Order: sequence, then C-alpha cells, then structure tokens
Amino acid sequence: MKLHQLRALVMIADCGSIRAAARQLDVSQTAVAKALRELEEQLQLPLLVRNASGVVLTQYGQSLLQHARQMLSQLERAQLELAHLSDQAEGHLRLGISPWMGMTLLPEVVTLFRQRMPRVRLEVFEGLMAVTLPRLRDGTMEFAVGLVSSLLPRPEFVCEPICAYRMAVVARHGHPRRDSRSIHELLDQDWVVNYPDASHEGLMTELFWQHGAQIDMQHIHRAHSPQLTLSMIEQTDMLSYFPEPMLTVPIYRERVARLALAESFATDTIGIVTPRNAQLGVAAQCFVDCLFQVIRRRARSARAEDVELFDTLDLLI
Repeated sequence: MKLHQLRALVMIADCGSIRAAARQLDVSQTAVAKALRELEEQLQLPLLVRNASGVVLTQYGQSLLQHARQMLSQLERAQLELAHLSDQAEGHLRLGISPWMGMTLLPEVVTLFRQRMPRVRLEVFEGLMAVTLPRLRDGTMEFAVGLVSSLLPRPEFVCEPICAYRMAVVARHGHPRRDSRSIHELLDQDWVVNYPDASHEGLMTELFWQHGAQIDMQHIHRAHSPQLTLSMIEQTDMLSYFPEPMLTVPIYRERVARLALAESFATDTIGIVTPRNAQLGVAAQCFVDCLFQVIRRRARSARAEDVELFDTLDLLI
C-alpha cells in the first residue's frame, strides 16, 4: 500500500465521491480512481461501491479506512516532530476539550502554545467524550482533555488525571424553586441536560435514583450543547445539572445559580486522554505542558476570578 492510495481512500470517505475527493487532493479524478483501483487489485478486495449519490465504502473499505487514518495521522506527527528538531515545526494538531475548560483555561493555553509553536495550526473540538472518543480511536484526534469516568470500561484508552470537581443542580436567577433544599422537591419540574445516549442511566442514577428520587421521564429533556442548555434554563423554568467550575464563567454566573440542596452529587475527574500505547507527538506534548503551566500558575494566583475557579477544583497534578 502506498501513501497516495491511502490518502485517496480517506478523502473519498470524507467527501462521498471521487470527484469531490479529487478536488480536495488537487489531482484529477482519473488519478484518484486509479489509486483506488490499484489498491483494490493489490488487496484483491472491493473497497468501494457506487450508488446514485456517489460512492460508499464496503466493509473491507471501512476496516482499512480506520487503519489508513491512523497511519496518515502518525506520519503527520512524525513529520512535525522532525520539523521541530530542525526548528521548522509546522503542521496540524487536533484535540478535544471539555466545555468548561474551553471557557476558562483554553484561551491562555492557546496563547502560550502559539508563542512556542507559531507554525502549528490548531483544531479544537469542544464537547463530551462521546464526541472525542471515536476521533481518538480512528487517529483523527491526538488527545482529549476530558472525563476519566467516560473511559470506563474502555481499556483502549489511558488517562493522566488533572483535577476533580463536583456537579451541581442549577436554575436561572429568580427561579420559583430557588430555595429548594432537596432533589425530592424538584421532581415535578422540567429539566434540560446535556449528555450522550450511553450516559443516560449513569446520569439518572447520580442525579435522582441514588437519592431514592423517581422522576417521570417526560420531565427530562436534552440539549446537545452547553449554549443551548444555558438558553433553555435562562428563558424557561427548566432546571439543569452542571459542573461547578462552569458556574464561574461570567456568561453562566450571570444567568444561573447553584441550588443549595442537601444531597451530594457526583465528583468527576478531568484528565489527558490518549489511546493506549500511543505516544504524544511533539506538538501535543507542548500543548499539554502549556496547559499544566497555566493551571499551576493560576492555581497560585490571587486574582478573584482565579480564586473562584480553583475553589471548585481539587488539583491532581
């Protein structure tokens, strides 16, 4: 297998057609079709099938695609590391980060990283681990700063813990139930929460069931982004469930507040998540170093906003 063949396969999968793949690769359609034909002949397996809307990968093509992405990603990291050794580092670093870290620590980390590696372009994915784990698995993302608990039971990933924090029940300022003192007083309310399908039972357990609280599922609604969730809370009487550090972000602090309930809720741990047996490339390691430097400096800071943030965190580094 040759690199141009693997690049053609990946681009066809991403674009959905040979014509679009050729345009992205800046080569002719004939060259892309030839690369795939030669790859199929070499493997003696069909990798693509054509349909009315373009092309789709066969099961053999899908299997090879995952390995092709990993190989091309590893090659890009190797080229970046060699360039770094020659003081000419440039390339592309893809990473994922949890929403509250993206809104509190990321801007300063990016500034520091850009000073150290100005020719490396960043692509940052904000979201839950349900978004980032597939990309870590197929090699299109090098690491994520995300929930350790989301990894279980997934032995193909490892994590270096950074900090722990608690979750909290929240409501808009002035909510009619703002003075409630137990989750049992809130079971007739509508809730909007942001969680992936696989986390439904875990969320219900830590928020309701472990406290002996049973809620009608018609009261549970989902929003698939933090901003949508915030909008729903602010403009309705819906309640939600947030990481406490999120409440230190001005846009959240000004709109919602933690309810002082008697129950204790989950403690989550954030860490650097990577595929097992995968070594961070030079750019990724530089970014992690910048992250740790910013965290340690701000943890010692006397600025009010830093004190407020780190009062919600237990550092593990």
